[in-house]
Amino acid sequence: MTSAPLQKLPAFADSESFRAFRSDPSRWLPIALDIARSHGVDTSSPHVFATGTNLVVGLGEKLILKIFPPQLGAQFVSERGSLAQLAGRLHVPIPEIVAEGERDGWPYLVITRLAGMLGSEVWPQLAEDQKERLLRQIGETIAAVQHAPLGPLAEIEPRWDAFMRAQMQGCEARHTRLGLAPKFLEGLDDLLRDAAKLIPMDAPPVILVGEYIPQNFLLASDDGNWSLAGLFDFGDVLAGWRDYDLLGPSAFMAAGRPGRVRSLLEGFGYATLDFALRRRLMALMLLHRASDLNSHVCIEGWQDRANDLVELQDLIWPG
Repeated sequence: MTSAPLQKLPAFADSESFRAFRSDPSRWLPIALDIARSHGVDTSSPHVFATGTNLVVGLGEKLILKIFPPQLGAQFVSERGSLAQLAGRLHVPIPEIVAEGERDGWPYLVITRLAGMLGSEVWPQLAEDQKERLLRQIGETIAAVQHAPLGPLAEIEPRWDAFMRAQMQGCEARHTRLGLAPKFLEGLDDLLRDAAKLIPMDAPPVILVGEYIPQNFLLASDDGNWSLAGLFDFGDVLAGWRDYDLLGPSAFMAAGRPGRVRSLLEGFGYATLDFALRRRLMALMLLHRASDLNSHVCIEGWQDRANDLVELQDLIWPG
């Protein structure tokens, strides 16, 4: 008696249909396990990761399979290219590519699974000195990634100047739609005018991960001292101006605390924080591809503590 043939991975006309498919592992897990078996991987204890953008399943303690829908093929290109380009170049572990392929037009990667605790689970409970310690390490890690040569990642689309110009054009409409308070919207024109001068468009680009946030790194404790134990998720990599990667930790982790901000910037390599740097970071935060200040600025009551964007940049990056 033979088993029923596996269904094919389908095509989707819109992202909502894909999200519904992803949220029902019974529709795709058998195919994922078949892919894993085709590479000789043990599938006896699979673990489906419910969050994230793609189809992701843990295969035992050592491997992960990521399957990318065709409409997110650019994420596959970024992830594969970044893992290959950064292999052996960082002091922080990143996944290694074990196998790759394509099933029904869906590209996939089998990668190593990193050890450690998810940053988003650990970060809220840490003491202030540990948060400062980690933010310094994050700044150092961002600088190390950006020191690596671009290699094939130089061809990643969109190119920095085109990306920034498109973000500038859509900035006011985006933040109006997301409900940014009028007192901040009023300063957008002035900020964008400054941004055109403060954000380099044609400087030598570096690797931008785009999301140095607690959900994308692992932590480990050594006698009570927490350190970065791994980085993962390189699907949104760009090539562009270096300061862009300071935005995730600034918004989600530094929380406007002077010691945290100083640790992050010093780890990254900035000795001073002047008006021009604050202004550039404020502009980049509003221009980030995932920008939504109401959801992302982790400072208690910040909407009431700043009257305009200049006061807001001083609140997020205090001297």
